[in-house]
Amino acid sequence: MVELKNVDVYYKEGDVEALNDVNLRINDGEFVFIVGSSGAGKSTLLKLLTRERTPTNGRVFVNGYNLSKLREWKIPKFRRSIGMIFQDFRLIPNLTVYENVAFVLRVTDRSRRFIRQRVPYVLNLVRLTEKARAYPSQLSGGEQQRVAIARAFASDPGLIIADEPTGNIDPELSYEIVELLKDINKCGTTVLMVTHEHDLVKYFGGRIISLKKGSVDFDDYIGGNNEE
Repeated sequence: MVELKNVDVYYKEGDVEALNDVNLRINDGEFVFIVGSSGAGKSTLLKLLTRERTPTNGRVFVNGYNLSKLREWKIPKFRRSIGMIFQDFRLIPNLTVYENVAFVLRVTDRSRRFIRQRVPYVLNLVRLTEKARAYPSQLSGGEQQRVAIARAFASDPGLIIADEPTGNIDPELSYEIVELLKDINKCGTTVLMVTHEHDLVKYFGGRIISLKKGSVDFDDYIGGNNEE
């Protein structure tokens, strides 16, 4: 569960208001699109949800953690409960597809047996089984993003945050990436996807949270064009 209660965020000693009295509740298992123009507050919201910064006022809760009061030494454990997907993929270039996905499990001390079972499962989910031994440089942009999705899902996090995951791939592949995130969501994982691609949002529909000048401008469910 993600919840923000009366959250304000100020930069430069109050001169710039990044978020203003934001109240949000996202229940476990939801899929939510977060939209807004540049400067609307999307990046600040993500920094709050990953505990890169704390609110000036208000409280932030993610996966059972009160981030406003979370001690520094507990932050790494909290972040292991989140899977992150970035626009620029952030794969390790000298590791194979298999090794990139396994890496996140090794650093969290998962057993070798678990890794041997989990990695093939998530690679099959994103349809990359045949690319397991390939390196990132040998993959297309869409394939690299699918590796990033597999890596984010590998540890079975309660929440996946996808920050503009379709920004660096061909437009026709964007729908495939969202479909993969939808499949992961069906496994019970909460998914928050930040995007500026309104055609995707209109096509898939669902819950849309729109930020404007640091405030929630719209928060409701819309039907998707794919339902027609």
